[in-house]
Parts: sequence; structure tokens; C-alpha cells
Amino acid sequence: MSPRLARLAVVATAAGAFSGLFGVGGGVIIVPLLVLWFGYEPKVATGTSLAAIVVIGAMAAGAHAGYGNVNAAKGVAIGLPAIGGVIMGTALQQHVSERAVAALFVVLSIASAVVLVL
Repeated sequence: MSPRLARLAVVATAAGAFSGLFGVGGGVIIVPLLVLWFGYEPKVATGTSLAAIVVIGAMAAGAHAGYGNVNAAKGVAIGLPAIGGVIMGTALQQHVSERAVAALFVVLSIASAVVLVL
């Protein structure tokens, strides 16, 4: 296996583990590692991560469903209105500098960490 494929396997495994454990993986694991390890532009890393998380999320949801941890109705109730947010967020990202997007991601990550610890 080439070093590049080995690193991609690490990224994928970490994203899968974090998705199963915490319900996250794309923005938290895949995007930063695609940018840092592979030199992806942040916008391309975001889109690539979203494509990967479709597969990862489906597998994680299926595994959690096997343990009785999925409320499909609530998932749909959250997911459907999120479509509007996806459209707005994607459009906004196209008009904001990559540095600003990265800075907003850092602020959101730190704020999330503080809320979770407290």
C-alpha cells in the first residue's frame, strides 16, 4: 500500500470511529486531515468529506439502529429542515474566504468543546 493510501485509510478509520462513537466525523476529522495531510483546498475538502460522510453516516446509523439507538422519526424531523441550512451554508461558503471559513470552524470547535466540558 502506498503511503498516500495508508494515510487515507487512517483518515477514513478515524472518521468512522468518531462517527460511531460521537456522531461526528466529517468536519471534525476528515476536513482538517485532508487539508493538512493531503493539501486539499478547504472547499474541496468540505465537499469530499460530505460525499464520504454519506457512506459513513449510513453505516453508523445502521450500527446504532442494531443497538436500538435510532429514532428515525426524530432523525427525519431534524434532517428535512437541515436541507435549507445546507443550501444556505454551501452558498455562503462560496462567497467567503477560505481563511474566514477556517476561522469560523475553529471558533465553533472551541465553543463546542467548552460547552461539552461544562
